[in-house]
Amino acid sequence: MVVVIALDSFKGSLTATEACECVAAGFREVGVASALQIVPMADGGEGTADALVAAGGGAWVTVDDVVGPLPDQRLSAEFGWLPSTRVAIVEMARASGLPLLTEDERNPLLTTTFGTGQILAQAQVQGAKEILLTLGGSATVDGGTGAARALGWQFLDSCGHSLPLGGGYLRYLHTLSAPDQEVSCTVKALCDVDNPLCGPNGAAAVYGPQKGATPAMVEVLELGLGRLGEVVRRERNIDVSRIPGAGAAGGFGAGAVAFLGAQLVPGVDTVADAAGLEAALDGADWVVTGEGKLDGQSLQGKVVSGVLRRAKRHGARVAVLCGRLALSAERCREAGLDWASGCAPVDMPDEEAFRCARTLLTAEARALAEFVSVRDA
Repeated sequence: MVVVIALDSFKGSLTATEACECVAAGFREVGVASALQIVPMADGGEGTADALVAAGGGAWVTVDDVVGPLPDQRLSAEFGWLPSTRVAIVEMARASGLPLLTEDERNPLLTTTFGTGQILAQAQVQGAKEILLTLGGSATVDGGTGAARALGWQFLDSCGHSLPLGGGYLRYLHTLSAPDQEVSCTVKALCDVDNPLCGPNGAAAVYGPQKGATPAMVEVLELGLGRLGEVVRRERNIDVSRIPGAGAAGGFGAGAVAFLGAQLVPGVDTVADAAGLEAALDGADWVVTGEGKLDGQSLQGKVVSGVLRRAKRHGARVAVLCGRLALSAERCREAGLDWASGCAPVDMPDEEAFRCARTLLTAEARALAEFVSVRDA
């Protein structure tokens, strides 16, 4: 029996590689599989750069004195480099990510993607022919304007003054000023959502509160992103408001298209192709995938949905192991899953579940392997 193990990270507890290794350990204890193939996965969010660098045999390049999520922060950040193809992998969360702030520091009126732009600029200096920009885990709702500024763009008010950094000032945007030299290499922005720039499903309304925005802040951010969309449409002849995924990473999806000339692409498919998932699935009997929480979003552009879609094309049965299971058994069956289970007891606090994640996931994988051994005996 051939089993392919292709899990995403369990945020806050296990990387994708660690999660896959836990599942492999559970299967080895039962001894049900003749072959185990491990393919760590990601979808454009946390862990995507790690997965792509590992799959491509790349290295990490450090950039010092990078602006963090807040304009007065300075830090060192890395981007991935694949020398054989001259592809740079820039994970925005490494410079502009929510984990870089304490809870009290979260304020999307002030946070900026400027540091991500500095890394993008360094990737060009490195000689990148293509940049893969992963949009996920951001602390920002600035529409990617901070990153664009680091690349020479100017965002001006009605008096011709440069706006301060941060999403809170975009409502005063009047005009754009392009740099002498725009980004010359190909840019693909990897995301795992299809949210629009504005509206009830847009960047401010859906993701602003996760980044510290109060209801009043959400209104300000919504005005700013709406203004950004209007100015980009007028001056760049690009209607970013109509692009699925424009609202990713606080509107960075829109900014990537408008100011980097980027193409928005599904992160899970990019990682799957780079990691050789399709080849691994050829001849597979079972595929085990999963993430920290299995819910409705898991079936829409996330790792689980991407792996499930490909596995079914190969005729493999699919199991999902997750930290928390938030879908009904009926919904799991409708999605085409042959097994779905959460490894953390319902009454276990999250902190304890994070601490015991390795043990819990290995035990759940062992239970799945025992089920497989009986079913496929």
